[in-house]
Order: sequence, then structure tokens, then C-alpha cells
Amino acid sequence: MVIVIGSINLDLIATVARLPSPGETVPGDGFSTAPGGKGANQALAAARARATVRMVGAVGRDAFAAEALALLAEGGVDLSAIRHVEAATGVALILVEKAGENVIAVVPGANATVLPAQLAQVAIGEGEIVMLQHEIPLETVEAALDAARAAGAKSILNTAPYREEAAAFLARADYVVANETEFDLYAGTLGLSGDDRETRMRDFTGSTGATLVVTLGGEGVVAVTPDGILHIAALPVEPVDTVGAGDTFCGYFAAGLAAGMPLREALRRAAAAGSLACLGPGAQPSIPLAAEVDEALE
Repeated sequence: MVIVIGSINLDLIATVARLPSPGETVPGDGFSTAPGGKGANQALAAARARATVRMVGAVGRDAFAAEALALLAEGGVDLSAIRHVEAATGVALILVEKAGENVIAVVPGANATVLPAQLAQVAIGEGEIVMLQHEIPLETVEAALDAARAAGAKSILNTAPYREEAAAFLARADYVVANETEFDLYAGTLGLSGDDRETRMRDFTGSTGATLVVTLGGEGVVAVTPDGILHIAALPVEPVDTVGAGDTFCGYFAAGLAAGMPLREALRRAAAAGSLACLGPGAQPSIPLAAEVDEALE
């Protein structure tokens, strides 16, 4: 079982020829909506990777809620731990340029109501995988890390978006997943030693015992464990839209660990899935099915 505790949004996506500079208006040539939120994206990715998944979060009682949950329901994710609250469903405002790069503004709405008290309704079992991110209150993330450890579960903390105050509890996770920018920022906050990224990664793992995974976009993934270092290549693709690629990686990684895969194999499948997610628009619609990842790896 993969238990994802995190955000649920509706993404409002505009495509533009190029991203605007501050104070500039640029014309768009397309608009769409799609379910999103880092927590929901990762839950759907884990489900499409054939894991059994329960989503814990909150949505509003508004018109956006049903659409935000639609693909999770279709994908077989257990939604019984999602609360419907008076706050608006969270939204992400996304601009995507032709080369696939994006800028995103997130309005948390109902996600801000996912508080530690809600965890009492979540039965975390020994050996289960608990996946977390930083789009819900950090007090809840911290409490969930403690609850996972107390239950004998394994926790994965995706450090997105970067929150400086989260540096204080990163070491409580069994697996920390960051992109290169996030890790470099946390390395500065934590005062990690070393002249290059991999040395600073070794310093983090050496002092905490946690496995650290840093995603490098098209260059793949590097992971440092207490036993050594792993380099995993990404699939070569021409990206259409990079929104959701990191969440796809996280969901597939969680599913791989839940299935008992060796770390290298879990990372390899997750990296391939993240690459394939760049081939379509939107976060959740572009998440590949397990069969598609199998085919790409073959």
C-alpha cells in the first residue's frame, strides 16, 4: 500500500510562445484544465504503476472539486480519506512555453486545511509506503513522518516546493527526493560540506542515514545511500511539457518500493516514467501507464 498525504488541485494551463518577464503580457495560444496538485499527481502515478494507493487530503465544495478528483477515481485510488471542506479547491496557474518549460503559481485553498488531526483517521500499517510533499502545512508533513516511523512504515519526502523551514525535519524521512535546485538550496540551509553536489549529498546521507535522491531532468537521477552512490540515466525524449514529470517519478518510485523492487530498479522505472511524462500536456493526463514504461525500458 502507498499512502499519499498531500495536495489536490485543479490546474489551469495556458500555452504561450515564451514565458513573460516581470510586468510583461504575452499572448497565449491555448488553454485547458486538468487535475493536479503534487500529492494527487503522485498518487495517480503510483496507481498507474500498479500500486494500491490511498489518497489523504482535502478539496472544496465547489465546481472544481469533482474535476480535481476525476482521474484519481478513474485510476482506482482510494478516496475515502479525502475531506470536503468550505475552503475553495486548490488551484495551480500554469504557463507553458513551446520548449516545454513552465512557471507555476499555486493557491492552496482546501489544502491548507490538511492538519495533523486528520492523520488520526489514517491507519498506517507496518511496511507501507507514506509519500509526502510540501504543498500542505509543514506541521502535517512533520507529524506524518513521525507517524510513519512509529508504525514501522517507510516514508518518502519530496521536498517540493522548496520551503526553508522544512530543512529541520528532512532527516526524519527514510527517502528524500529533491530536484537539483531544491537540493542545492537545502544544502546551503543545512550547511552541508563539500565542493560539489555529490559530496554534499554524501554529507547529508552520512549524517542522517537517509537515502537521498536528486533528479537532474534530462540528465537522469543520482542517489546516495549509506552503502554508496547510484547513477540512473533518463530516457532521451523531446519534451512537450515538463509539468508533472517530477511527480510521476515520485509516484513510480513509491510504487517500486512498495512492490519490493531493489532500489536501482525502482529508480530506473521511475526515471523512465518521468521522461515519458514529458511527452504530453498537463500533469495527470501525461502520466504513463505501467505497460508503457515496460515497453520503453525494453
